Amino acid sequence: MDRTQAIRPGMILGAGTMRNEIVRLPYFLEHHRALGVEHFLIIDNESDDGTREYLAEQSDVSLWSAKGSYKRARFGLDWLTWVMMKHAHGHWCLTLDADEILIYPFWDTRPLAALTEWLDGRGVEMFPAMMLDMYPKGPLGEQSYVSGQDPIEVLSWFDSGNYMIQRQDPMENLWIQGGVRARCFFANKPRRAPTMNKVPLVKWNRRYVYVNSTHGILPRRLNRFYDRDGGEFASGILLHTKFLDTVVDKSKEELKRREHFANSALYDEYYKTLIEKPDLWCERSSLYRGWRQLEAMGLMSRGTWL
Repeated sequence: MDRTQAIRPGMILGAGTMRNEIVRLPYFLEHHRALGVEHFLIIDNESDDGTREYLAEQSDVSLWSAKGSYKRARFGLDWLTWVMMKHAHGHWCLTLDADEILIYPFWDTRPLAALTEWLDGRGVEMFPAMMLDMYPKGPLGEQSYVSGQDPIEVLSWFDSGNYMIQRQDPMENLWIQGGVRARCFFANKPRRAPTMNKVPLVKWNRRYVYVNSTHGILPRRLNRFYDRDGGEFASGILLHTKFLDTVVDKSKEELKRREHFANSALYDEYYKTLIEKPDLWCERSSLYRGWRQLEAMGLMSRGTWL
């Protein structure tokens, strides 16, 4: 369902590859529309839960189907890069997974257009965000989520302080690991824990390409979202809603499909543990209270955006 003829100069676009996300989609679209995304470029990878049909009904969504291996398509990036090369050139484009919700300083009062105008005025082409794993209190799978509901009403907790950060070559990005997944699933192998840094919002150019999800991008200068002189670069948060009650069934499926990690065998125990419905909450867990709390904790920054 190609509706890209509706794209006008200056529109902020959204982009992503999805499979079987019908439960998350209503809120995902509502939230990012409210921020100011005006058109979505979506690749559907053989969904069979109504995702494709739902997206096809949305007047601000252009939809393509991709068959075959998500992993062999560089985790969907090959499919998505072609679409963005053709339709996102010259636009600010927000590239997300369906389980990611972007927030940033003042997001509740200032739309994305205000942020991108500020970035344009400073010659900045990207806006980074850290993924923050959100989780419930109690065994996974036992907290009911209703499609369209704000998932943070169910996933209200996060880890606030157990993060490792280093500058990574050759991409020149800041490599962040930690959070609840590192604590609960990779405590004995911390360097195997998922990467948390992303560059989701970019003033797109057809010469650009994401390298590993949105964790890294070429050209390398787009990864330098830090001030080498000691100051703070403005940044946001991707509230990661992986741990909704659907995670148990999804883990069973992904354990069989082996499509989400470069070395899937390393993550077998991860999925097996999720299937057992662990309680991720601990006494050090923090209750989410809003973006100002995250800024005060040093997990996001307004930088010089006042």
